[in-house]
Amino acid sequence: MTPMWTADEIAAATGGTASTGFDVDNVTFDSREVMGGELFIALIGEATDGHRFVEQAAKRSAAGFLVSTPVEAPHVLVPDTMAALEALGVAARARSGARIVGVTGSVGKTGVKEALRLCLERFAPGKVHASVKSYNNHTGVPLSLARMPADSRFGVFEMGMNHSGELAKLTQLVRPHVAMVTWIASAHREFFATEEAIADAKGEVFEGLEAGGTAIIPYDSPHRDRLMGHAGKYATNMVTFGAEPGADVRAVDFAALPDCTTVTADVMGERLLFKIGQPGKHWLNNALGVLAAVRAVGGDLALAGLALAEMTGLPGRGQRFRTAGRSVVIDESYNANPASMAAALSVLGEVKPERAGRRLALLGEMRELGELSNEFHASLAPMIVAAGVTRAVLVGKAMSPLADVLKRQISVRLVDSAAQAEAALELAADDVLLVKGSNGVGLGAVVTALREQSA
Repeated sequence: MTPMWTADEIAAATGGTASTGFDVDNVTFDSREVMGGELFIALIGEATDGHRFVEQAAKRSAAGFLVSTPVEAPHVLVPDTMAALEALGVAARARSGARIVGVTGSVGKTGVKEALRLCLERFAPGKVHASVKSYNNHTGVPLSLARMPADSRFGVFEMGMNHSGELAKLTQLVRPHVAMVTWIASAHREFFATEEAIADAKGEVFEGLEAGGTAIIPYDSPHRDRLMGHAGKYATNMVTFGAEPGADVRAVDFAALPDCTTVTADVMGERLLFKIGQPGKHWLNNALGVLAAVRAVGGDLALAGLALAEMTGLPGRGQRFRTAGRSVVIDESYNANPASMAAALSVLGEVKPERAGRRLALLGEMRELGELSNEFHASLAPMIVAAGVTRAVLVGKAMSPLADVLKRQISVRLVDSAAQAEAALELAADDVLLVKGSNGVGLGAVVTALREQSA
């Protein structure tokens, strides 16, 4: 089996010095991920120094280390391990002949990335590489690149940002052949004065396009023309997707069901009938964007349709399970902004509880909304009522404006922490519970506790 990297290749890519020869079959900067055979990169951050975990990674059978201080183990010594990680990512991208897709957007990034990975995997089994988890920032993107096997046929990379200029750097590392924006919404408004400013920042993703590259843009977005203006400076081709007439990849017809959506799509003149295994109109938009990307990199649309039908919810992003007490949990705990909250509540409203079951919502505060935080939180009230929620547990001080509006209409409990929220749920048999909030609120722990009770 060909190793992912040899010590000499790592040294050449990073400008470092190898203590001895070694081979690795994966790359990580988290010692908890070491399973045996990895390159462990000792990053130095504000909170901790990765060199402290070298011994732990060695005990877990890491094959080699990338360090800025010599260690008693096979290693490559560099002046700066963060710069070395970026250099390794650049080297991985440079040696690859894969068709690369870069995905960004205010909502839908991870779901689209995973859907695209599954669609291309149908076409090229074992030859598709994609970012894991939500590794989409200044450390996650170069790590995901460094992990890309040299013989990959396709690469799919998620890129995120919360400040202007971040995507410009990430996309220059990824150098995509296809760059896609899923949607623009009011996320990270603490750092952006307007949604237009967010669209401008997302438009940076097109700056890294390879020659002859394709920009994929949401046609239904009010910021479509703004995004097209950015893309026009760098893209040879522009493809739009959406439900409205005029999109290059559009939904001719669709039927939204409680647990899926059936779609007839026109993909630049090719008709495709398929099912989306994920419910919700936001997934119609996501799927059309995925099909546009599949076509742009030369994948098979029919196989992509089959993959979309089989795609169920991801942990933290729509996955459903039933607890031992026979309540249904919709796990949207990974993150939240106003647009994704609206989409999740719409999905909840489509689910009909069995027998005497109720619709319940456990909602954590939405962070990084700045001066508009109170307004955005309070604006969720009509959506919660429209979804048929009879009881809501709200977590975090930022949820106070919503609690004030909502308590006049349904049963509401406002708590300070995820730990308090679990005790306040009062779940009963056949209840349907939506769990959603910003990742920092920690609602994933509540989901984990409920899952451990699952039947």
